[in-house]
Amino acid sequence: MPQLVVMGASCQCTFGTTPGTLTVTPENKTQGSMVPAATIMDHVPMKNLASFGMCSSPSNPTVAAATAAAAGVLTPQPCIPATSAPWTPGCSSVLINNKPALNSTSKCMCNWGGVISITSAGQTSITIP
Repeated sequence: MPQLVVMGASCQCTFGTTPGTLTVTPENKTQGSMVPAATIMDHVPMKNLASFGMCSSPSNPTVAAATAAAAGVLTPQPCIPATSAPWTPGCSSVLINNKPALNSTSKCMCNWGGVISITSAGQTSITIP
């Protein structure tokens, strides 16, 4: 059974070079836990999702430009996540502030083609469907 994702969870993008940390804002603090739990809406770049190091997606305009300038040699550029849609699928049977909770099997798509996944939920004692 998947785990509830909380503040400090680790995540990784398929085109990033380093893991990132999920930041959950305080409005999601729940009773019984001192650590805010995440919802599917915690996908905002540079607020909830920090950089994943260097981006190597050819769909990223900065990577494409640097690669073209290097005569076609893939040239990774600093990652700035570009997520415009919520995490999916989340857990619709567990709501936090009327939003589905984020579970450890959810994914978030970057506009440049990367798939962001949870590598560590930030806790191990709470499971959700």
